[in-house]
Parts: sequence; structure tokens; C-alpha cells
Amino acid sequence: MDILAKSEPRITLKEHIEDCLLILEYLKSYFPTVTEIITEIDFWETVRLSVIMHDLGKAHSEFAKVLQGLRNEWNKQRHELFSLPFIEGLNVSEKTKLLINLVVAGHHKDFESLNRDFISNAYANENANDDFDEEGLMSFQDEFKKVNPENVISFLNEHYGIQLKGYNSKSPQKLIFSYLQKSLKSNFTIKSEDYFELLLLFGALKHCDHLGSAKLQKIECLEKTSFFFLDKQRTKLLAEKKDFYSHQLSCSNTTGNAILTAPTGSGKTESALLWVRNQLNKCGQGRVFYVLPFTASINAMYERLSSDDKGLGSAKVGMLHGKLQDYLYDYLDKDTQYVNTPKKEAIEEIRNKFKTLSTPLKVITPFQLIKNLYGLKGFEQGILEWTGGYFIFDEIHAYSPEVFAQIKVFLEYVVTHLKGNVFIMTATMPSFLKKELENAIGPFSSITADKELYEKFNRHQLVLKEGLLSDNIYLMERDLKARKKVLVVCNTVLQSQAVFKELKKHATKAVLLHSAFTGEDRNNHEKALKDGEKDKENPIQLLVGTQAIEVSLDIDYDMIYTEPAPIDALIQRFGRVNRKREKGICPVIVFKEANKNDKYIYNTQLIERTIQIFEKVIEQENGILEEYKLQEYIDFVYPEWNEKDKRSFDETYNLLKYLTEMQLVPLLHSKNREDDFYRQFDGIKVLPLKLKERFENYLSNFDFIGAERLKVQIRKNKFAQLLAESDQNLYKASYHFETEKGNLITVPYWILTKKYDKEIGLLYDEQEVWKTELI
Repeated sequence: MDILAKSEPRITLKEHIEDCLLILEYLKSYFPTVTEIITEIDFWETVRLSVIMHDLGKAHSEFAKVLQGLRNEWNKQRHELFSLPFIEGLNVSEKTKLLINLVVAGHHKDFESLNRDFISNAYANENANDDFDEEGLMSFQDEFKKVNPENVISFLNEHYGIQLKGYNSKSPQKLIFSYLQKSLKSNFTIKSEDYFELLLLFGALKHCDHLGSAKLQKIECLEKTSFFFLDKQRTKLLAEKKDFYSHQLSCSNTTGNAILTAPTGSGKTESALLWVRNQLNKCGQGRVFYVLPFTASINAMYERLSSDDKGLGSAKVGMLHGKLQDYLYDYLDKDTQYVNTPKKEAIEEIRNKFKTLSTPLKVITPFQLIKNLYGLKGFEQGILEWTGGYFIFDEIHAYSPEVFAQIKVFLEYVVTHLKGNVFIMTATMPSFLKKELENAIGPFSSITADKELYEKFNRHQLVLKEGLLSDNIYLMERDLKARKKVLVVCNTVLQSQAVFKELKKHATKAVLLHSAFTGEDRNNHEKALKDGEKDKENPIQLLVGTQAIEVSLDIDYDMIYTEPAPIDALIQRFGRVNRKREKGICPVIVFKEANKNDKYIYNTQLIERTIQIFEKVIEQENGILEEYKLQEYIDFVYPEWNEKDKRSFDETYNLLKYLTEMQLVPLLHSKNREDDFYRQFDGIKVLPLKLKERFENYLSNFDFIGAERLKVQIRKNKFAQLLAESDQNLYKASYHFETEKGNLITVPYWILTKKYDKEIGLLYDEQEVWKTELI
């Protein structure tokens, strides 16, 4: 009789093992660097044995009854623990046996959970004289007899040629307890001899088990043909008597770590992909991670790279970020591949695909990498995926000191321990930050665009204006009446809303963009901008926004009016003007006076130094922003760390460095470290009162994603402020409904009673009119 592995659908143990071994063959091909890191054991053979042994405990007669839906006395035991006795009979070294024992024991539950919930409270002490001297506890040895060991030994010999020397039915208590003691006493750390053997072995087993269970038949990789679109681009340029820029050609011939400095719009994405192609050719397979700071830029990069005509192709590219569900909710409306699949199922399918090894390139936020260093569940799989990987960091200047510190720890980790290669690209970055990166990645190639190219990218003329932007609305009105495409950037949501209300009547089409919109409306506004860029006859004439505009939205305006900000933020804002360099030199107008609340957003000294260097540019260069001098300007404003930022950087760096070196232990997960990771995300989602009916309609139709998109995310301190001001601003609500299976579900949420407008966003100064609900 076949040993069952799963019941719905019915899958035998042999089928499941074969599915897992198929995944193993892909891992061996796509992670060749592992055997350069692990040299003391035959790593892939050890993975193979772990795969074959990991579910043998499912032969337990009572577990088989569970799978068949029969009455049973399984008592919620763990099948993986009954696999362990067979490992003792393998013809391998004691060290290899221990590694296999550990990864098999922990492949479903971390060791603290196993010890607490499934060993200490289930089985009698194996050292006791009487198996039943501890009242109510089972005997592991008696339970193991129900596995029918002789049948399992025959199964291994017949199908896999493994001849066991026997088995040992001792309780797993000692194995689990000893590992816990060793780990909790900090005797098992990154410096331990077998640390990475266990970490990567466990990650490999988990990948095999998860993807094998999903019946995945193919894992994609990047091949030579994947990059043919780059060759087509170059062929077209050569036909026009042009070529790739010199820095792009340098990237295509660079092996190992590199830092590229080149102006915005000079083909840095192509440079990164040319670098990746060369790494794959010279160093072999590895997964690729394209890291960006903002969801808008990630979405745009995903669409660009996943193009079947002008990119790597949809099968090769995935993405991960915190708002992925929101994106997919809209994306699926235009994706014909999923036209006959319910949206909820399609979103889940795509998310699961992107989370796994299915796609060889992922476009992600740095947090999708950093979370593994905090030891969140599944970190071992994530770290295996980094092995021999290629990591592209774009817009790396955009992070806070705390996030930058975590990125530095990550870079040190992958370069030092996992033979990762790093490609960092920037248009502008303070030299002291660049030095931190150089120290993190070790030897690297420095690639810089030619001065002649920088000169071709001069496209902006600085204009400094006295006073507040809000006191000079007439200037913007004048340009709108002249049919100019005008971009206005404010430092706060409130200010952007006020300016938009003043200006929208003067524009043919206008959009407001900031952080105080629902997910649904934010996506609609970004889509309107994208569509407006394609509509040359009737474009979005006016765009007003906040820092949200600084991210990689592919928009192109004739001029910008902006409130004062540090130079790096302003340069990003300027990048949305004359983006394609088809308009000669365009004005970028900066107002010198800040609003009183701006001091809570930006360091006033940075703004003062920015204005100072801009005045010098106007005096010496007639306001023309020379692209090749941007580094000089940046270093003037940011000569070194300021004391507060350096303290934040050092504290975060030292904490995460300690966690990775002393507390990141395979098979163990820490709630405290998980809390440390999530604590840095400053946001609470609230539902505007006027959307309550729509929200509950979505819930009643089990459309949880649609419901979640109606919420607005606000900062924790703003949330606390609203609560403190009045108990009428926010109140707790909950929606109750019954599933098709009769289960009662309660969804709690916060309702915000401030007014909300889909064009303007959340209006903190206006109260929604309450509607009395009959009880």
C-alpha cells in the first residue's frame, strides 16, 4: 500500500519526493556558488538525502487515517519527528546526520514551538525508567512502531537505493533541547563552523518542499536570449551612427562590484542589465534583485522589464512590495492571461509566484531583503536565494539614515558571506554616503559618465524667488494661461491641497498627488498621469503634489515651481521637467521662504546651504545647472554626517550587525526581532467615514483587497494627535459576516470622521457630517 503524503489532491509520498527532487535539480543549476561556500560536506547530496527523508514519518498509521478522513488517535503529533529515527541509519558522517536531523525536524515548526508544543507536552522523558511514568504523556518509541519501520526501509531501498544500517527510535527531545541550549547561549552564531551549512541546507530543503508541494514544474533563469532586446537597441543605434554611451559599454565589460555615477535619463537601467549579463556570462547563474525605494518606481520598472518586446519578458520578472495587492487589483483589469480567473484567486497566484524562486529577477524594496536579517519566518529560504546573487541598487540616495544603515549591513552580509555581487547607481549622492557603500562592498569598479555627456544633459535654469510659493500663485496662473505644462511641488499635504484648489480652474486638466489618498484614488491619479503623458493633444497640464512626485514617475513638464527643500530632493523634483531633453533649457523656480511647519520635515540648515549654493550657481553660471557639477553642489550642502543623522545611522547599524552576527539562528524565529523590523513602518490605515458603505459592501462580497484599498494611511503621530484632539475624530468599528462554511468573521477597523474627497484627498481641517444610524 502506498504511503500518502497529501490527501487533497491525493499525492503519494513517492510522488511528493519526486516533485521535490525536480526542484533540487533546478537549485543545483541556479545556485552554483553554494558549493564554493560550503566545502566540508557534499552539499547537494545532503539536500537530496534530506528531501528523501523529510516526510517518512507520514507512514505513521494514525497520520494516514488523518489524511483519509478516518477516526484516529493521531493527537496532533508532528509527522516530521517520526522521520528522524531513519536518519540514524544513513551511511554518512555523524556531522551530516546531525545536519539532516536538524533540518528535517524543523521543516514545519521552529524549534522553540516544537519543544514547547509537541515534545515537552507530548512525550515521556526518554531517560525515565518507565515509558509511562509521566502521567498522560505518550511513549515516542511506542508511537514510532506505528510507522511500520520495515516497510519504510523497503521503500527507501526500492525507490532510492538507500540501504539503511538500521534505525534509532529514541525520542527527539535531546536533539531539540541541545540545539536550543546551544543557540540561546549564543554558542551557535555566524562564526560557528557549520553555521552556513545548516542555514543554506535548511533553506534549500524548504524551497524543495514548498515548490514541490506546489507541483512547480519549471523555475526560470536568465539566459543569453533574455537580453536580446539590448542587442536590438544597440543595433538600432548603430544604424543611426550612434552607440550605447561609454559608461554603458564599460558596465557591459565590468566583472564584480561596481558603482555607476551618471545623469538621470542616461540609460542607467540598461547599464545595470548589461552588467548583469556580463556577470552571468563570467560568474554563472544567480538570482537578480533590482532594488528601488518607492512603490511607484517599482511598479514602473516591473512593467518595463517584464515587457516581452522591450524587456526580459513576463516569465522572467517578478516584484515585491507592501502595496503589491493594490497594484495587481488594477493590473489584472488589463492582463488577458487572467481574464477567466476570479480576481482574488489571480492575485493570490501571482503573489505566490513572485514570492518564490519562479522568477529569476525581482524588482523590490530593500525591506524585502532586510527582513531576512531580522530572522522573520522563512529567512533561511531568502538567504539561500541571495547566494551568488546580483544586487542592483538604484536611487540609493533616497533612504533615511536608519534604512541606509540597514542596507549597509545587508551589503556587507551578501558580499562577505554569500559571494554576492553589487551594482550601485546614482545620479547624485553625498560623498560621505558613497564612502560608506565603498566600505561595505569592498573592491569595486568606479564608472562615471563622460563630461561631454553631462554637458548634453544640462536642461535646467535655476530661478530663485523671494517669499512663499502660496503668495505667488499668479505666476503659475500666468504660465497655465500660456498653455505651459506646470508642475508645482509643496512640502506638506495641506499646502498642496490649498494650491491645487487655487490653480485647477486655470488648467485644462489637473491632478493632485500626495500621500493622503486612499489606495484606490492614488492608483487612479497615477494612472491619469500615465495616460496623460501618452495624450499629446490633451495632456495633464497641471500637476500639484508633495514629495510623492520625487519618485520615478515617468512624467515630463515644461517648468516647476517648488517650495524650498534640500538639494537632493530638489534635484529629484527637477528631474520631472524637460525629462527627455527636447525643450532646450527649462526654468526651475524655487521659493526661498519656507512655511512654518516645514521645519518638521526638513533640516533648516540643509535648506539654507541649498539656497546658498543655488545663489552661487545663478551668479556664476547664469542659473544653468551644470550636471557634472551636481556632485560638487551636493557635497557643499552635505559635507558630512550631521550629528543627529550619524547617531541614528550608528545605532541602527550596530543593532542589526549584532542581530545578524549573534542572534540570527537557523530554525529559530524571534517575536522581538520581528517587532524590531515592523516598528520602523510609520503608518496606520483608517477608513474615511463617507466610504463606510462601500467598504462593507466589498467585505460582504469577500473582496478584502477592494475594501482595504478604500483606506488612507496616516502617520502614527498624526493618529495620536487626532485621538488627543477629540474622541469624535476617530472611532473603532467592526463588520461581522458569515462565510459560506458558516464561520463568523469579524473585521475591526478605524473610522476617521474628517472629510474625504477623491480629487483632493483627506481634509484634516474639515469634519464629515455624521449620519445617524438606527440601532
